[in-house]
Amino acid sequence: MADTPKVLHCHSTFSAGGKEVRCAKLINAFGKEMTHHIVSAMPDQMGARSLIDRKRALVGYPDNFPSLTGRPTPGRLVGIAQALKDYDLVLTYNWGAMDVVMAHTVFAQQFNLPPLIHHEDGFNEDEAHQLKWTRNWYRRIALGRAHSLIVPSDTLEKIALDAWKQPRQRIVRIPNGIDTKAFAKKPNAKNLRLVKRDGERWIGTVAGLRAVKQLPMLVEAVSDMPENWHLVIIGEGPERDAIQEAAVQHDISHRVHLTGAIDVPSSVVGLFDIFALSSKSEQFPLSVVEAMAAGLPVAAPDVGDVKSIVAEKNRDFIAVPNDVDALATMICELVENPALRAEIGSQNRDKARDLFDVSKMVQRYRDVYSAALSGRLAAS
Repeated sequence: MADTPKVLHCHSTFSAGGKEVRCAKLINAFGKEMTHHIVSAMPDQMGARSLIDRKRALVGYPDNFPSLTGRPTPGRLVGIAQALKDYDLVLTYNWGAMDVVMAHTVFAQQFNLPPLIHHEDGFNEDEAHQLKWTRNWYRRIALGRAHSLIVPSDTLEKIALDAWKQPRQRIVRIPNGIDTKAFAKKPNAKNLRLVKRDGERWIGTVAGLRAVKQLPMLVEAVSDMPENWHLVIIGEGPERDAIQEAAVQHDISHRVHLTGAIDVPSSVVGLFDIFALSSKSEQFPLSVVEAMAAGLPVAAPDVGDVKSIVAEKNRDFIAVPNDVDALATMICELVENPALRAEIGSQNRDKARDLFDVSKMVQRYRDVYSAALSGRLAAS
């Protein structure tokens, strides 16, 4: 193994979503301890490249790596396996990279392949309600020679044990972490390009505008709030028109603001008075932790680990999933009680700082990756 380990990252997509942002943070934190090569199953979705500090990290983007998509034929899997031989550690992410995991398991001994660590962070719309048995079966086989399976949530840990039949010793749960100090700072309204007028209060969310987030339902949930309460949605995606149509339908288009994506959400989340989610499916939503670090109360459906993430006093405001009236009730109670908002927000800030700071996450990942690399070094 070279003095600087070569690490291959195989992503389902490298657009700037939750797992990609985390990956970029880790690469920046590791600095020049490793050399990183990144490939995506969707080569045109590489937006998270801009989050990597090229002055701190050694990063490349191979343009000749075999496609991560296609039928898992023996010939295609052989081609992928051969492409893994030049690396010291292979990191795969989500279902879109599962053929790489399968190629590794089938040909690991034949080609003396490096250790592989797989990361699972959640599911798209097609598995939001129910996991596909064919994918469960495929994962069970593909993960057979993985060094570790990293998940961020209790929910995914249970799925890995029960649905994917993974041995407990292979599964590592590492909660996502953020720069809690950055979110605790005073927000900068200039970064949002939206003016918060005197007397206005904001219910806010940060999310990709995708169907699984059910943002038209959030529009409906806030539609009966007092006139000075506005909904601010930070993010971009294909559901923009549906959200705007919902605002028109409920006659609150003047109180619904879609800002688009923001490069530095830590500078603006603190402008919210309440953070809200309406998602159909989540695992460990980083946006909730960010809101907590900014000192906000959270109103959200009881999906994934949301209820266990927030502070104890906030748990009363985690609503029945997929129920617009329940979500509206939770939001309304927070709207009507500023002292309660402040008390919950303070508890949330403390919990985020104590449990979910990025420094703790980085150290956990460093430990797991180093253990895999050490085994490779001992075997070489």
